[in-house]
Amino acid sequence: MSLHQREADRLTFAERLVGKLYPRFGVNKRREAVRLLFEISRRESIPPESVLPSPPPSSFPALKDFLLRRRFPLGSARGVPLRPYLPRLELPEDDVRSLPPFEFSPKKILVEAAAASSSLAAACRERFPRADREEIASLKQYLAGRPPAGAAGYNRRGETLFIIAEQWDFFKPCPCTPGAVRCGYRVCNLGFGCLYECEYCFLPGYVNTPGIILPANIDRFLDRFSAARSRPGRRPLRLGTGEFTDSLHLDGLTGYSLPLVEFFREREDVTFEFKTKSDRIENLLRIEPRGKVVAAWSINPGRVADSVEHYAAPASRRLAAAARAAAAGYRIAFHLDPVIFYPGWEKEYGETVEQIFSAVAPERIAWISLGTLRCPPALKKVIERRFPGNSILDGELAVGFDGKLRYPEFIRLQIYRFLIDRILARRRDLPLYLCMESRAIWDELRLPFPF
Repeated sequence: MSLHQREADRLTFAERLVGKLYPRFGVNKRREAVRLLFEISRRESIPPESVLPSPPPSSFPALKDFLLRRRFPLGSARGVPLRPYLPRLELPEDDVRSLPPFEFSPKKILVEAAAASSSLAAACRERFPRADREEIASLKQYLAGRPPAGAAGYNRRGETLFIIAEQWDFFKPCPCTPGAVRCGYRVCNLGFGCLYECEYCFLPGYVNTPGIILPANIDRFLDRFSAARSRPGRRPLRLGTGEFTDSLHLDGLTGYSLPLVEFFREREDVTFEFKTKSDRIENLLRIEPRGKVVAAWSINPGRVADSVEHYAAPASRRLAAAARAAAAGYRIAFHLDPVIFYPGWEKEYGETVEQIFSAVAPERIAWISLGTLRCPPALKKVIERRFPGNSILDGELAVGFDGKLRYPEFIRLQIYRFLIDRILARRRDLPLYLCMESRAIWDELRLPFPF
């Protein structure tokens, strides 16, 4: 039985049970009861009918109270006010993301007229000779009137490649969550869309374009950046790639890293960062960074990476790549983000911290960021539809300070204290920061802002 069929059956059984025991429930009460029964059943690996006591609660308030305590046992034991997100549960089979062997071989390449003579367009013609090629006036015009990609379309994004002449979106502030302490980071967009399949990724709920987008005119970004930073007295800037696409997973095709390193190694006012889950650092090793460029890896324990970060390099290969980049003169950063809370997390994340410092000497690490699992509420439904049977949503995720689903504050503090203690035991002055976290958490931890 497929994962989808198993979870679809679980949903059917939950719906039938609620309909049988509580035939007078209205639409909203039925929806919440079914959702909670389903989530508890999945989390505890038991049938929905085994969730309820005998006799079952007779009223909706009693039923919901019982189910919430069962679904959020840690928060309930502490008396934490709960704001659960309990939308209607839908599991269409067409939205399921299958995971065949990884290969990027687009069937169609659409090239904006302004990018038709670019070296990237030529490289793609040579790399993918069997792909259909079409010239379009502009991506905006091509997408006008077309429906959003949706989950099913996003699943097929590797089949279509757009090569564009970017005009506006090369450089923007990090899209920090409302109410969080801002990190001051600036994002360099080297494209939109990622070929990796991280189950927690926000892109499926954000990107509506049915393909991977790559700009062909990175030289325009460098020219505009120089002009924007030409005024005297500009504050030092942290700038990096990896927000809307992985920095290096397609670098063998685009070659973006070569001009970027060459450009930013000469800048005293900028710290430039490549952020990746890949081990594709061949181009980085071809050019001397002069200690000015940061190569960064998002890292999780090996078991987590293998189970939810599909197609990305295994954690061991990321660490090996970090060691090679450090030896080549790059400063190194790590992003323990998102940390996922599960039984045994302390042991595995503690081992990951030790593996980081075994791979890279503490003095070579520019910074480490920490963040816990979080997502917009709507993304919960996207994850369920694309990855039925996933385990990352089994945690005690409820609506947090910024409207996103988060672990309760006491769990986040437990995670941060553990990791901060482990990291600072290896280097007391190592710059640490929290990604998209509240001022209350920063203050509770007494964590100084490092930049």
